[in-house]
Amino acid sequence: MTPYSSLCDDFGVYTYVNTKMELPTSRETVLHFFNSLQKSFPPLTDFECRETGEYVLEEDREQGAYRWVTLENKRFSSGFVNPPTLEAADTHHQRLLEVAPYHLDFGALDCEALDVLFAFDFVFTGNHDEVVAEALGLNTTLESLLQIPGSRVINYEPSLMLALDEACRLQCRLNIETRTNAFQVRTGQFAESPISVYFTVRQYWGRQGGKTFGESYQQQRQICQDMVDNHIVPAVVRPLFQTIAAKQ
Repeated sequence: MTPYSSLCDDFGVYTYVNTKMELPTSRETVLHFFNSLQKSFPPLTDFECRETGEYVLEEDREQGAYRWVTLENKRFSSGFVNPPTLEAADTHHQRLLEVAPYHLDFGALDCEALDVLFAFDFVFTGNHDEVVAEALGLNTTLESLLQIPGSRVINYEPSLMLALDEACRLQCRLNIETRTNAFQVRTGQFAESPISVYFTVRQYWGRQGGKTFGESYQQQRQICQDMVDNHIVPAVVRPLFQTIAAKQ
């Protein structure tokens, strides 16, 4: 198990490669691309072409732990939800980054940015925004807003971006996504759905020299893990976990 499995309902490691030009979508290219991935990971058996034009190959989600790969107009990506180890997720993503250039006619000139993302989901039936505000609080100048008689929080999704180098080409972003709406708050009828915490390390690709996509992934994944361990878990993930646990 990863070190995060006990802190949330679902944990995932995702990789997104954003391109400058449209990716090839002919039948032969798409099938060869996904077939090559399936040879490396035979459990990837569920193939779908969605109405949006997105192609998806994934494992059975009912297993709890599953991998997926998608191909879109100007992006291809992969994910491993509830991986047994971070190294298992690395193997999945590295294979995608190895195969994609050959099958999708993709190279460094066409790469806009490479993202490595850690995702934490907390399933909760209730006011998501209220829980986030309670767990994380507001800054001291706004804290009094929560004390207004009769008021209820209906939207609170903190987001923060940082540049990690002088050129601002290596960046990280923390964002929290809630799924509660005003109707649910008004009626008290809440659906069981996840509060999601996303932490992304993005590398804009220009001027990368001879660095490969795999090498960049490993560097970004390590940065992501270090920042999550030192900042995101103690400041965001654990407070959310504890606040939700106290309400259930």
